[in-house]
Amino acid sequence: MKKVIYTLILFAFMSLGNEALAQGYNTGIGLRAGSGNGLTVKHFISQKAALEGILYTRWRGLIVGGLYEVHNDIREVQGLQWFYGGGAHLGTWNANRGNTPWGEPNRSYTVFGLDAIIGLDYKFQDAPVNLSLDYKPAFNFSGYNGWWGDEVALSIRFTF
Repeated sequence: MKKVIYTLILFAFMSLGNEALAQGYNTGIGLRAGSGNGLTVKHFISQKAALEGILYTRWRGLIVGGLYEVHNDIREVQGLQWFYGGGAHLGTWNANRGNTPWGEPNRSYTVFGLDAIIGLDYKFQDAPVNLSLDYKPAFNFSGYNGWWGDEVALSIRFTF
């Protein structure tokens, strides 16, 4: 947990020297809630491109993912953008005690796979807050292989 906190602090200091590139913010750090719950950090590397890191729990396991996202304005609403992109994830799932509708009981899985993402991103004009709603399907190549199309999440981030 200390490494996660140090990483978040590092991202915060890295972004302080940069001017806001998109949506009125450069970096956002916050919480992600959906089929998996955890932390999210989004950092814009250009006017339309962002990198997002996600650390979340699911199926009594821990998953870390990285995404490259392309953002486009929705002109009718100031501060609202839609985005799409892709990336990868690595983590563990635990099927102990029958808490999953899949897999063998009392078995853990190490998973690696590719992710796609599409969603909406809104930055409040008068507050350092960002909301993001996304759909993030994934395909696992190792562990419990196959398509996982049920990842929908809402993220709320503090922005600077």
